[in-house]
Amino acid sequence: MSLPAILLRLLASLTFALLATAHARAQSNEPGCRPEMASYRLPIQRVQLTKDEARLTFVGHATFLIETPGGVKIATDYNDYVRPPVTPDIATMNKAHSTHYSNRPDPAIKLILRGWDPEGKGAAKHDVTFGDVRVRNVPTNIRTYDGGTDYDGNSIFVFEIGDLCIAHLGHLHHPLEPGHLRALGRVDVVLFPVDGSYTLDQEGMLEVLKSLQARVMIPMHFFGGGTLERFLSRTKGLWPVERRDTSSITVSKAALPATPTVIVLPGH
Repeated sequence: MSLPAILLRLLASLTFALLATAHARAQSNEPGCRPEMASYRLPIQRVQLTKDEARLTFVGHATFLIETPGGVKIATDYNDYVRPPVTPDIATMNKAHSTHYSNRPDPAIKLILRGWDPEGKGAAKHDVTFGDVRVRNVPTNIRTYDGGTDYDGNSIFVFEIGDLCIAHLGHLHHPLEPGHLRALGRVDVVLFPVDGSYTLDQEGMLEVLKSLQARVMIPMHFFGGGTLERFLSRTKGLWPVERRDTSSITVSKAALPATPTVIVLPGH
């Protein structure tokens, strides 16, 4: 066999060996930039929260999942229709409508905090610490179906996580009075309804937000994009608006916006 023929055979053998090695690597779990991995549904690891952070996920309607650095999970206005994908440790509820409470909560929930007194003896009173979160309530009134007033029928729930104070206004039906503001204290993040009919009208809600002066304001309880957009149009000249692509946001006291900002999370 001539020398050129031998060299050609050696080159062919080497090429085959290299291709075989590459194929074997492609079939292994070796990390790397492989285009075939683009179609794989790989698990996404959630970033661990630091001691000064909290994660909020807008589940829908008036339900948020709030997570603490210590792993405590809280569901706001927990109900039978819109629930987070995990069982919370704490569930808060309001009784204005059935989409804000549940008579059949998951039995694995450790703390169920109702924004009203089921025995009808007055206002609900909650001030509990569970893990690394303190939860307390500020009672509010709600309208009844016959046009009357159910005094202390709902609550604003406040979640204190580290130095961060998060307030969920629930099914708020009226402006906040000085007594409410004193009871709430400083609010860093407020979750507020913007439907403007079942809850407080939109102009009234603007006044509530002005009085709270929270750095982060996240709207909820809107029925269709039109309702939300009508509210956002009223905020022009008052606060900047940020629209996020994902339903979760991580907040910390140190990283709050310099000025009050409306942050819109996808959901309904």
